[in-house]
Amino acid sequence: MPSFGTTVPHTLGQELAMAKLKTLMEQTIQEHGDKVSNLRGDWVESLLSFGFTVYGMAVSGTMAVGPSDVKIEGKLPLAAAFFRGQVEKTLRSELQKLLVQQSTQSES
Repeated sequence: MPSFGTTVPHTLGQELAMAKLKTLMEQTIQEHGDKVSNLRGDWVESLLSFGFTVYGMAVSGTMAVGPSDVKIEGKLPLAAAFFRGQVEKTLRSELQKLLVQQSTQSES
């Protein structure tokens, strides 16, 4: 299985970043429920193990939340290998919006 990964820096600290990321699944279901199914996520301390099905393809991975960054690593089905770059770009963009938005709001 092809792998994907990206790292997104943040200035929130680990606890605040984790709190914000815990709302991500609900947001994903609301915004992309027509494309995403079987969404699951299990937190153990600061590590999220996740999985979901998109367009009939199963994706799984981990999200490690640190004091200054979030690292995502995962596996894609072979059929989705061509889209690896887009997956990483989309994940990075969505995390940046989520984490920077929170950072900007808390500084106001």
